[in-house]
Amino acid sequence: MGVLNTTPDSFSDGGRFASSEAAIARGLAMAGQGAHIIDVGGESTRPGSEPVPPDEQIRRALPVVRALAEAGLVVSIDTTSARVAAEALAAGAAIINDISAFRFDEGMLALLAQTTVPAIAMHTLGPPKTMQQAPTYANVVAEVVLHLAERVRVAEAHGIDPARIALDPGIGFGKQLEHNLALLEHLDQLVALGHPVLVGTSRKSFLGRLTGKQVGDRLMATAASVAIAIAKGAHIVRVHEPGELRDVIAVADAIAHGASS
Repeated sequence: MGVLNTTPDSFSDGGRFASSEAAIARGLAMAGQGAHIIDVGGESTRPGSEPVPPDEQIRRALPVVRALAEAGLVVSIDTTSARVAAEALAAGAAIINDISAFRFDEGMLALLAQTTVPAIAMHTLGPPKTMQQAPTYANVVAEVVLHLAERVRVAEAHGIDPARIALDPGIGFGKQLEHNLALLEHLDQLVALGHPVLVGTSRKSFLGRLTGKQVGDRLMATAASVAIAIAKGAHIVRVHEPGELRDVIAVADAIAHGASS
């Protein structure tokens, strides 16, 4: 999954793809580099960020979603807003990626119940503005796994086929360094729930803590975390640089799952 932020304040790319033209070109390029899914978002979810109104998310993201979908790409919409998700689906998006696991907008479960599209449910302690304010856990792995299992049960109670739901442990979302490392080490416990698992470690601050590198210099650290995630059972890895990481992903996948996978 290639990350495509159409925001002026992304932690990772500083608004390089804030214009529709630049974002569309980047999405096409990532697909050409081997990305199977392009994840388009119109709202920064970096720690401390303010929420972006649905109208603005739609203005930023929809032209990009539409153009990439018309070009034949598989597009996911990265939003917690049911309205934004619905507009994106109408524009051709094929997946909903919700960092709140369908909690921040009550309409998201209703929307999913009305559609047949897959959705990704991610764990976060709270909204981006407050999620990094001293996050604590008694057992981060158990709590994340139980939370996501419960969100699947809630979705099923709303008439949503649980087979449509992928799970994301939310690396960096309400997590300290040790929490992120524990979740990666024990990712197999989340995989054991039987759902596809997405992991997004690309360029994140915990990698900077470990290496001392700034955001733009975390490619090798990202590569290590991606390889570990695949070895532990991740089905999808969400990255900013699919071209540079394509060989890492191919080798890790072959070792973990067999050369024919």
